[in-house]
Amino acid sequence: MKSLWNDQDAAKYKTDLALRVYTSRLLGQNPSLVLHGGGNTSVKISQKNLVGETEDILYVKGSGWDLATIEEGGFSGVRMPHLLKLAQLQSLSDSQMVNELKTQMIRSNAPSPSVETILHAILPYKYVDHTHADAVVTITNTPEGRKRIEEIYGDRMVIIPYIMPGFDLARLCSQEFEKQKGEHTVGMVLMNHGIFSFAETAKESYQRMIALVSEAEDYLQHRQAWQIPQTAVNAPETSLGQSLAQLRHQVSVAAGFPVILSLQQTEKTLSFAQREDITTISQQGPATPDHVIRTKRIPQLGRDVQGYVEAYESYFKAHLPHANGHKTMLDPAPRVILDPELGLCAIGKNAKAAAIVADIYDHTIDIIQRGALLGGYQALPPQDIFDVEYWELEQAKLAKGGQPPVFTGEVAIVTGAASGIGKACVDSLLKRGAAVVGLDINEAIADLYKGPDFYGLVCDLTDETAIKQALENAVKRFGGIDMVILNAGIFPASSPIAALSTEQWRRIMSINLDANLVFMREVHPFLKLAPKGGKMVVIGSKNVPAPGPGAAAYSASKAALNQLTRVAALEWGKDKIRINSIHPNGVFDTGIWTEDVLQARAKNYGLSVEEYKTNNVLKVEVTSHDVAELAASMCDSLFEKTTAAQVPLDGGNERVI
Repeated sequence: MKSLWNDQDAAKYKTDLALRVYTSRLLGQNPSLVLHGGGNTSVKISQKNLVGETEDILYVKGSGWDLATIEEGGFSGVRMPHLLKLAQLQSLSDSQMVNELKTQMIRSNAPSPSVETILHAILPYKYVDHTHADAVVTITNTPEGRKRIEEIYGDRMVIIPYIMPGFDLARLCSQEFEKQKGEHTVGMVLMNHGIFSFAETAKESYQRMIALVSEAEDYLQHRQAWQIPQTAVNAPETSLGQSLAQLRHQVSVAAGFPVILSLQQTEKTLSFAQREDITTISQQGPATPDHVIRTKRIPQLGRDVQGYVEAYESYFKAHLPHANGHKTMLDPAPRVILDPELGLCAIGKNAKAAAIVADIYDHTIDIIQRGALLGGYQALPPQDIFDVEYWELEQAKLAKGGQPPVFTGEVAIVTGAASGIGKACVDSLLKRGAAVVGLDINEAIADLYKGPDFYGLVCDLTDETAIKQALENAVKRFGGIDMVILNAGIFPASSPIAALSTEQWRRIMSINLDANLVFMREVHPFLKLAPKGGKMVVIGSKNVPAPGPGAAAYSASKAALNQLTRVAALEWGKDKIRINSIHPNGVFDTGIWTEDVLQARAKNYGLSVEEYKTNNVLKVEVTSHDVAELAASMCDSLFEKTTAAQVPLDGGNERVI
């Protein structure tokens, strides 16, 4: 493992807390050290308060902050004297501990201090670094883990047996540290949890962490437990979309809410899922209780999620009888599914959660397999896993989490998503918590948004094969399709029927009608599997009820699409799919309405541009955002008993009225 410390970069950080930020970010850049908010860092500083008194303050990473991006505001300042007094108590519930920590914060708007705050306080060093280094966790998750740690580090490390984070861990560490520390002590290992380094400077503490973890990596290499042999893998060549959508449906039913299911089909995941001992090796438990992930191994394509749920509940009743007291909070759905043909399916309540599960289990695969090579992977007993999952602090966090966004766990596809109404629809759906797949022929769609909840695909909707592949890719990314907004289309230049060429007519029909027919046909099987029922919104046009001269092809294509929508509503109702239409008019913030065009059209009507934009009964301007918000609302519960509706969005058009 390579140190990322750079003297020139470090020189830019002038204070002790600033240097704490710098080295924390260095740790956070390495996912084999900390992953998705894991790990903790702190620094002890003497500073004057408002009345001029000098206080000893522990600045510790605040809850919810990630080491990779942490700022000074992400550290909570807590008064040291009180923390040291708390460490001497015989007992303290975790909820009492959290309250005590908050009463000693020096800044009321700081994030809540880490549950390991007291542990950081009792270590007599200015800088303390704590990571969940993969190599160290691997070694401690073996039958002779402690012996191996002693072999690697000798008397340089204090070794603490596993105990759940919180006050009890801090108290045990306080006792054991005094017993075990010596003149050579540079760090501490928490079995099945992670590793600490500490020093009087930020640089030394950080570099000690890198050196200590490197020793663990070297140990694994010297015992041929670092390089993981990849077995021959066999990936199916057929489409997986329907299988994945069906699997996601089953998991959603088990969970009681829609979930995102993300396929991780790589050589690594397939090789792991196809191990002969996968049934036993994958079911022993997580690498560390900080990352509890329920895993289900499913043989071939007979994917019995319900069987897993029943087995899960039976297991807890048999082995942990008091777990029934937590029944209302028990979500038996797996978070990882291992399948010899699919590889790994990561499951989460939203796209971000699924991405985190995928990342964590990617590291878990390495830890499990290296542990097996070292002498056998051995996780903590089930009781310890249960205690963390149903820890009072975790349950309190869940209880005050509030209502999730309305489309959490659901997947939407928007066509023509790179600009105008389509882009606005993406915005509205993301805002409501959906995972969104944006399709557009414009290559800019691929980079339209960053983040795990958006997937932009370049797709020519007149190409039937491209549509099928886009749907396949979408389902591989998120597990299924719940909502569709059919927005893509073209509005050609005005042309009277007498001058309308057959080629132009067919081109407009191909894009505005034929492409949508193919899309509807191909997406229908996925919408049938939507856990809360499928929803489709078609962006029509004022020209359906009120066509205008010079727009024969456009008006006819939109009218035909409208009729297709009505037939689909009749046919798909039995599948719990609802489909509704919006007929907008005068949406002037789209690409076709340049300033020159607006001025020319306004002049033609003898109006100013502003008068032209509001030339309707209500004298209001209709925007892409307005259309998008209505489209999103049509996918919400407000319209759950409505199908085949046609809603004008035009400020009131006299010809439509």
